[in-house]
Amino acid sequence: MKLSTFKEILKNKIAIGFELPNGELVPGHFHVTEVGQIEKRFIDCGGVIRSEKAVNFQLWEANDYDHRLHPEKLLKIIELSEDKLGIEDTEIEVEYQGSTIGKYGLDYKDDNFLLTSKTTDCLAKDKCGIPAEKLKVKLGDLSNSNACTPGSGCC
Repeated sequence: MKLSTFKEILKNKIAIGFELPNGELVPGHFHVTEVGQIEKRFIDCGGVIRSEKAVNFQLWEANDYDHRLHPEKLLKIIELSEDKLGIEDTEIEVEYQGSTIGKYGLDYKDDNFLLTSKTTDCLAKDKCGIPAEKLKVKLGDLSNSNACTPGSGCC
């Protein structure tokens, strides 16, 4: 989800809820301890120089059970970040502490912001020798119309 979409949804909310990929909710007394922009420059395994930017939110919870972050306060923090840090309208990445710091994408459904699982991938499969995935076919599923018969030209 891009920052502009997040802000539009936030404008119409009276409370903020984040849901983890396993369906559990982030406790309602969470804090957004950081809003920033992360820039990553790297070289992939094929030697191509790449760059990525993302808006970063860091969610944190403490034993401050009476704390509730209201949407209008988070909007003010975001607007301050846009003004002072020059944050761009890019995809949002959320950090949240589980057994280690997890990084999540962001979506919205059923009145909650969904923390979505992120995965890694090779960006240069064509250059580093990873074979294309082979199509798995059961021999019994092949139709007889393509069967190899004498004179069919299949051999």
